[in-house]
Amino acid sequence: MDVQLDRHTGGPPDARELEQQLRAEARDVYGWSNGPGDRYEQHAHGYHKLLYCTRGSIDFVLGDGRTLTLRPGDRMLLPAGTRHAALVGLEGCACIEGKV
Repeated sequence: MDVQLDRHTGGPPDARELEQQLRAEARDVYGWSNGPGDRYEQHAHGYHKLLYCTRGSIDFVLGDGRTLTLRPGDRMLLPAGTRHAALVGLEGCACIEGKV
């Protein structure tokens, strides 16, 4: 399984609708947010991580060197064991995620 990124098109997404969609796809759903420029060092998870960006932006830097930028409404699936780091954009970010 490879990393999947689905871009949101159209107007601003509704965070409640995104959460309903995520809850239909994943378990252990929770939300989090970070301030501008916050960083997460390189790490991996032992589960498939499904994530929606609800506000701001965040760059995920994958272990293979690719950078994926998530903006409001974008959906990303990170397979278990995928090495990644993250850098929050200039506006901060808010995301919701769960385990698949």
